Amino acid sequence: MSSTVITIGLVVVGLMGLVVFFYLLSFFQTWLKAVLASATVGFTTLVAMRLRGVPYGSVVDAKITAVKAGIDLHEGPLEAHYLAGGNMIPTVQAIIAAKKAGINLDWERACAIDLATKGSGKSVVEAVRTSVDPKVIDCPSQEGTKKTIDGVAKDGIQVKARARVTVRTNLDRFVGGAKEETIIARVGEGIVTTIGSADSYKKVLESPDSISKVVLQRGLDVGTAFEILSIDIADVDVGQNVGALLQEAQAEANKNMAQAQAEIRRAAAVALEQEMQARVQEMRAKVVEAEAQVPLAMAEAFRSGNLGIMDYYKMKNVESDTRMRDSIAGTGESEKEAK
Repeated sequence: MSSTVITIGLVVVGLMGLVVFFYLLSFFQTWLKAVLASATVGFTTLVAMRLRGVPYGSVVDAKITAVKAGIDLHEGPLEAHYLAGGNMIPTVQAIIAAKKAGINLDWERACAIDLATKGSGKSVVEAVRTSVDPKVIDCPSQEGTKKTIDGVAKDGIQVKARARVTVRTNLDRFVGGAKEETIIARVGEGIVTTIGSADSYKKVLESPDSISKVVLQRGLDVGTAFEILSIDIADVDVGQNVGALLQEAQAEANKNMAQAQAEIRRAAAVALEQEMQARVQEMRAKVVEAEAQVPLAMAEAFRSGNLGIMDYYKMKNVESDTRMRDSIAGTGESEKEAK
């Protein structure tokens, strides 16, 4: 019974030892590769990195790359950069490229640049490459809907320009510095200002280089991650006569205002005419009312004895003579027309 228990215990221990052996064997190849490349990494360090969830193979590859390039770099900073969310291999490659180009770039700054470019579509390798080999930025960006920068000279003629800006990455200002969008915006502002200060569009067409000279003097790369080397005007075209269009629009607006004022005066005149017609009708009503009192007055005069029948006939004869004379003279018709 005791021998059986001992046998089972030995088998279990052997199996556990075999499991541990194969587990450690998985690190042996990586450890041996590091040793043969003179970039030794402790066996326990590899196990610890595995337990911390760090890809120890990538760390060893990055260290081997750095050591072969003559850069003294330990696995600790590599692991820390990975845990911070950085890319180890590109960062090491950027340091190697900077060293080959004679640019002073230490590990800490390279890590900061790598983390700063995360999620922007850029990389620390591209930043170093641009520092060595300057890049050209189209202004405005050809990926947008607007293909030219439009400015208006003092004579009212629109000038359309397109520039190409040659920049070099400034690694000292890359972290926290403004990127390409700021360069494009500043150069565009400078071009618009330069065109707007020109007395005539002809001067801009005669010497397009005057735009780049003025824009370069403004120090547009201050606070950015780049150093502007040159600004070249790639194309200059004449656009619309903005001054004439504005004058036409102003004239149209003045015409509309004059028409509105005339309409106001016409409406006031119509209202006054209606008012005068109403007053005329009111006065005619008063005349009719006064004429209606005449028969009443005559009747009262008859009753009071102040007017006799002969006097009444004489008055009628006078009225008849008057109407006859008026009809002969033509005044009666004119009165009727007037009424």
